[in-house]
Amino acid sequence: MNRTTRYRRCAAAGLVLMLAACSGGQTTSVARNTGLYLLIDTSGTYNRQVTKAEQIILVALSKLQPTDSFAVARIDTASFTEKNIIAKATFDDRPSTCNQQKRAFASRVEKFIDDSTPAPYTDITGGLLQAIEYLKEKNPGHKEILIFSDMKEDLAKGYIRNIPLDLKGFDVVALNVTKLRTDNFDPREYMARLDTWKSKVEAGGGHFRVINDIDRLDGLL
Repeated sequence: MNRTTRYRRCAAAGLVLMLAACSGGQTTSVARNTGLYLLIDTSGTYNRQVTKAEQIILVALSKLQPTDSFAVARIDTASFTEKNIIAKATFDDRPSTCNQQKRAFASRVEKFIDDSTPAPYTDITGGLLQAIEYLKEKNPGHKEILIFSDMKEDLAKGYIRNIPLDLKGFDVVALNVTKLRTDNFDPREYMARLDTWKSKVEAGGGHFRVINDIDRLDGLL
């Protein structure tokens, strides 16, 4: 079984779970709802990893409840824009409508993954700024940003990203942080990259963690 088939089967299984989440009869108050924003790195060779993101999205959809909000966006050359949002929804408290929203969401994500092409640069900070703006507007009880990336920021000439991140009350999770070729020569580069992002997030008042084994996403949400 090739890797793409494996993840497609995971996606199919996840679809069953996510629909069950809409029909469980749980009512989530506005004060307790969740806002989730997933950033997917499409730059360079990391673009080959995006198939794995579908599994993560299906897991998230299976856990999200009515009144929760979810958005998925790409990280590319210039990520501080709504044009980078692939799919977004605030789930209805009616099970039938919630199911329709989740099916449509999964379909848009599948099309993006099938058509994804590599971007020349990696504007992670711009993506984070867009995520913060989106989740603050939704104002959920719990705000979480997932970053599916090797966490190596590479900005095009002229882009200014030395900007404080207002992440008070946010959880930021780096997923599938693959090691670069240079990391094999000097592992300190990999560790320094994660420490830099941890410092940025915590300086903004947020909480940062890393999950590299995407087959074990029990701690998600």
